[in-house]
Amino acid sequence: MHELSIAQSIVEIVLQHLPKEETVSVKTVRLRLGTMAGVVSDSLEFCFGAITAGTPLEGARLEIEHVPLKAHCSDCGRDTDIEPTLFMCPSCGGTSLTVLSGREMQVRDIEVGENEEVG
Repeated sequence: MHELSIAQSIVEIVLQHLPKEETVSVKTVRLRLGTMAGVVSDSLEFCFGAITAGTPLEGARLEIEHVPLKAHCSDCGRDTDIEPTLFMCPSCGGTSLTVLSGREMQVRDIEVGENEEVG
C-alpha cells in the first residue's frame, strides 16, 4: 500500500511550510490528485488520519480535488477529457494523444489556525 508513503510525504511537505516561531494547528490540507496518479483516495485519507496523531496535523481534513485525465489529440487538434481505460480521442477516435493533466499529485494549500490554550 503505497498510500502510506504518500501520506507521509504530504505530512513532511506540510511540516516544512508551517511557521517555526508560532504554535499552529493544521485545519485542512488540500491536495490535487490526478486520475492517473495511481492513488486510492479512501486509502490515502485513512493513512493520513492514522499518521497525523500527535502532530500539528492531528484532526486535519484532507480535501482531495480529483483532476480528470485530459489530453491533446494530434489527429484532430482538440484538448479533451479521455477515459483512462480507453486511451483514445472521443472526438475522432485518434490515438496520437499527449497527456495535459491527470497525473498530478500536489499539495495545493494548507489551512492553519492558532492552537487554543485550555486554562
